[in-house]
Amino acid sequence: MKRTIFIFLAIAAVGCEKPGSDAEESDDVNTSTAKSADNTGTNERDRNMNTLTPEDQGGDVDRTITQQVRQGVVEEYGAARDAANVKIVTVDRVVTLRGPVENQSEKSTIGAIAQRVERVTRVDNQLEVANP
Repeated sequence: MKRTIFIFLAIAAVGCEKPGSDAEESDDVNTSTAKSADNTGTNERDRNMNTLTPEDQGGDVDRTITQQVRQGVVEEYGAARDAANVKIVTVDRVVTLRGPVENQSEKSTIGAIAQRVERVTRVDNQLEVANP
């Protein structure tokens, strides 16, 4: 029994290690050419109580709108691109877009995709341009 508890605690301790702590200190990859997929800082910012998250998603109509916007983005950019990782939250038919995009053109295109969806009353485009 004690051995089982010890193993459980050891596994839990490893799982509680701060994400990216070792990688940030010992990462020898040239960051000018390699793009980091780590968006921990953005996720921490999004925990702010005033920031919409997918948990704030509205009812059936809002979920349908979000689904249609997501489909439009994936059709335009494909599922493997960063644009497919844009956060889309709809509350009371207002679509909020957040996350990083490559350039201003991508930001505008995604905003236009959201605006074209039927029943959208407004788009709050908070997308962040990585290469302005």
